[in-house]
Amino acid sequence: MAGSLSFSSALLLLLNMASALLAPSALPRAPASVGATADGGDGDIDFFFFPFLVFYKSGRVQRFMGTDTVPASTDPATGVDSRDVVVDAAAGLAVRLYLPSLATNCTGTTVTDDDGCGRGRLPLLVFYHGGAFVTESAFSPTYHRYLNALVSRARVLALSVEYHLAPEHRLPTGYDDAWAALRWALTNARSGPDPWLWRHADLARLFLAGDSAGGNIAHNVALRAGQEGLDGGATVRGLALLDPYFWGKRPVPSETSDEDTRRWHERTWSFVCGGRYGIDHPVINPVAMPREEWQRLACARVLVTVAGLDMLSARGRAYVHALKASEWRGDAELYETPGEYHVYFLDKPDSEKAAKEMDVVVNFINGGQVNKPASRMLT
Repeated sequence: MAGSLSFSSALLLLLNMASALLAPSALPRAPASVGATADGGDGDIDFFFFPFLVFYKSGRVQRFMGTDTVPASTDPATGVDSRDVVVDAAAGLAVRLYLPSLATNCTGTTVTDDDGCGRGRLPLLVFYHGGAFVTESAFSPTYHRYLNALVSRARVLALSVEYHLAPEHRLPTGYDDAWAALRWALTNARSGPDPWLWRHADLARLFLAGDSAGGNIAHNVALRAGQEGLDGGATVRGLALLDPYFWGKRPVPSETSDEDTRRWHERTWSFVCGGRYGIDHPVINPVAMPREEWQRLACARVLVTVAGLDMLSARGRAYVHALKASEWRGDAELYETPGEYHVYFLDKPDSEKAAKEMDVVVNFINGGQVNKPASRMLT
């Protein structure tokens, strides 16, 4: 089954099914061939996280998708270079760095210290991939393709984080990995030794971004940055949450009230965090935060994108509403794509709607240098 269904297609299947199918009592059984090994030692299933994985009582995890990876390379379509770096060998933490082609700049001349566009360095984008906290990778074909395109279009130096996945490493491990990777990037941008970060990263233009579970991670990293501060006086200029994964006990406006669906979301959340955080804890339900708590969000600008047919879209809208109603004093934008499902832009990157959403993200990073669609952008 692995490799036969893309991650984003699978996520659509999970998050947008009819409530009857999502009910725990109605979930399909794991195939008999999945529930046993040659010695029969893994026959008892602890949790079936449909359609991503089966977790056995023995502790073994069998994933059905999101396990394929591709090597770092020079992308022939965009000229973007990428390479993998081990951040912490003992912890098993790594990142993939992306650098746009620097042979020529916007004036067509050879790049030296300044790129000819008034920008001696490149914005630094730290990206966290999605996958329900349990699957996918910074090295997957899906995210490698997306980062190549985004880096080429926005002309940023990007760092995609290979954080540890649940259930082998339940939250907050992923949050801690995300924070450690950010601090590593800032240290190297100031003094090396990583040559790409040291030579090209502009810490005055630092952005955090992520899709789905990665959007949740990016939000929580921005909150931690506001609470603990960033080394060397770096500040987060912008936070881009692409179809972010948030939830809560009580429905927000236009969110499903089906009890079985909501119960299933609670069960899967408890699975990825090992019961450490309740469904209304601020890490999963920031909408419940007091108005004053939003001041800790360490950025001046926030972009939230949602897809009209996505079950999580109501939470994205509520996030922007709560942010604007809070004591945070930045600028928040909501961009909605009608008629599409969760993270459609990963599954259909060449579609017209995905191209428009890419324009919005690029424009957000570049501060208006790329025209964004006039419709569907709510501020």
